[in-house]
Amino acid sequence: MKPLPRIVQAETLDGLAEDDPDAMRSRRDLRRVHRVMGSCSMLSRILRAWALPRGRALRVLELGAGDGSLMLRVARALAPRWPRVELTLLDRQALVGPATLRRYASLGWTATTSRTDVLDWAAAEPRADAGGSGPRWDAIVANLFLHHFPERELAGLLRAVAARCDHFVACEPRRARSALVASHLIGAIGANAVTREDAVLSVHAGFRGRELSALWPADGSAWTLRERPAGAFSHCFHAVREGPG
Repeated sequence: MKPLPRIVQAETLDGLAEDDPDAMRSRRDLRRVHRVMGSCSMLSRILRAWALPRGRALRVLELGAGDGSLMLRVARALAPRWPRVELTLLDRQALVGPATLRRYASLGWTATTSRTDVLDWAAAEPRADAGGSGPRWDAIVANLFLHHFPERELAGLLRAVAARCDHFVACEPRRARSALVASHLIGAIGANAVTREDAVLSVHAGFRGRELSALWPADGSAWTLRERPAGAFSHCFHAVREGPG
């Protein structure tokens, strides 16, 4: 059977105001979607295996963090192994509330927000660490986010990610007919019209094979790249820097 072509279209939620009732409902739907897809367990399993820096807090950036609720669940899973983390939650909307930040603090994680368009972040000069050189982040994380970008923008974003971190992990929709069928059934978990429409668009814009690996830059470093289907409906990519840039 012929593979589904990748088609990127604007999703309805991205165009709604932060306080739009349909947007607020759709963000609640996404928490259920994450549970169905097993997003927290997939991210936690990958991150838990990485070696930690000694003598300082781990620096983590989440791209397209939304309301911060998914990464909070990851933080709860990782806190016994990652007790000191400086987390930045980047999103172009201000969706992370004070209560969520306090929950991070209760785990020993210092969480801050950055209201920034990710393409502006990618276009900016990379920030150096305290020593004046090297990547700014130990790890960058993205979940159900990369599929929003067509290939040219995505390639630029991945170049920026590779220049700023030692580890990167992304969990995205799998572009497969089984996932497409499931996306049409998402109303069964109570999803509203916005979520039902966007779920179908997400699968069409998702990934398969080694499409993300093909866009990862050759930046002079030795990277180990792993890309594979995960769970019932997801596609995971992770990159680990093995040598100096």
